[in-house]
Amino acid sequence: MNWWDAGDYEIARQILQRGVAAIYLIAFLSALDQFPALLGQHGLLPVPSFVSRISFRQSPSLFHWRYSDRMLRGLSIGACLIAATLVAGLPQLGPPWLPLLLFLTLWVVYLSIVNVGQTFYSFGWESLHCEAGFIVAFLGSNAVAPPLVIIFFLRWLVFRLEFGAGLIKLRGGREWRDLSALYYHHETQPMPNPVSWFVHHLPRWMHRGEVLGNHFAQLVVPLFLFAPQPVASVAAAIVILTQLWLVVTGNFAWLNWITIVLAFSAVDDGAFRVLIPGLHDARITSPTPIWFVVVVLAVTAWLIVLSYRPLRNLFARHQLMNASFNRYHLVNAYGAFGTVTTERFEIIVEGSAAETPGAGDWLEYEFRGKPGSPQRMPRQFAPYHLRLDWLMWFLALGARDGRWFEMFLVRLLEGDRPTLRLLRVNPFPETPPRWVRARVFLYRFSTRIERTQTKAWWVRVEVDALVDAVSLAQVRR
Repeated sequence: MNWWDAGDYEIARQILQRGVAAIYLIAFLSALDQFPALLGQHGLLPVPSFVSRISFRQSPSLFHWRYSDRMLRGLSIGACLIAATLVAGLPQLGPPWLPLLLFLTLWVVYLSIVNVGQTFYSFGWESLHCEAGFIVAFLGSNAVAPPLVIIFFLRWLVFRLEFGAGLIKLRGGREWRDLSALYYHHETQPMPNPVSWFVHHLPRWMHRGEVLGNHFAQLVVPLFLFAPQPVASVAAAIVILTQLWLVVTGNFAWLNWITIVLAFSAVDDGAFRVLIPGLHDARITSPTPIWFVVVVLAVTAWLIVLSYRPLRNLFARHQLMNASFNRYHLVNAYGAFGTVTTERFEIIVEGSAAETPGAGDWLEYEFRGKPGSPQRMPRQFAPYHLRLDWLMWFLALGARDGRWFEMFLVRLLEGDRPTLRLLRVNPFPETPPRWVRARVFLYRFSTRIERTQTKAWWVRVEVDALVDAVSLAQVRR
């Protein structure tokens, strides 16, 4: 291997390109399903209103030129088709400019969505997705060896992702330092899955071990991603295994899956040959076109310049979490769960068709993923991202931007079908309710005894009213 040729990373390149493309496919399917209702022309936070206030320079997006739900769907469908061909590996059979062009197309379209997505697209993994899609574009095709500089920049991305998350925990809540964070996290995380209840009830010494393992995986292991082989492959394996544990125990959209994919940038073909005896050497020996070398080196130099602020942020006293330092969501700062809440609050939205509703006249709206009925087992949705459910979690924590929720209640009173399709259960399928309200409940996982006796996964107690009963006439005043 020379300064340019990372030929012993051909398998890693296939995983990186196809894996990132697969997550783009999921992200665009999510946009097709949810974007019009959340951000469309008649959405909760309409894009046309946003672009009338924010300039292209502030937030670059194709939708500054024009927005319509039809245009959004057309771009998303086209992007899904491109992503599917990349997952199948078809463009990679051509010249290096072909996958480069297609990945950059995906990046431009998804960046256009993220930059007008407002609070519904404010998650750290949106920036991670943009950055990953941009970088893997320069891995080339099967006709040339993977560029070593891009392989190492992908490791730098994983380093920022993991090491940044580790530092933000040490600087965050005391629960990460006294090893008690996992006493609560499985219960209070945004969207528990079917395994979360069982893991929550593990002995506390195991939860302390989880925290220690997390600190090791995020603060020590990332340093070895840049070590010679086979050390780098071992470090990547530890990252992959810890991320798989998070996949098994929670719903974090595609955050864990894209981290797993990116970690393969540190796994060389030799490691795969150890695991799979008889695997042939896939090294590329044909020369790389000079134009491709120049383009990759120029882009790498630009990305290195952009790395200054994220690097400085890692060691800043007031470290930023999930921050983008440029409009293109490239070379970002990452981190998650700097603090862990010890109690879980849920907002329950109800409607009533009665003219003067009494206590028994209210029916509950059920969301797809967030906890609602105590009898309903938590579901697995990741890597799919339920954006409305996630924002309901932040709202229960006291998020200040509640404009979307006010409009959400209006849409329920109007019986708006696109909005109702985002829910699991609409208790008013024929005509919309006269009234809606929102109550705050304290939730906790049932104990083993309670689960045996009642079959309930949750126990809940009402603690407050978020929105008192309102009618459509009242909210339109």
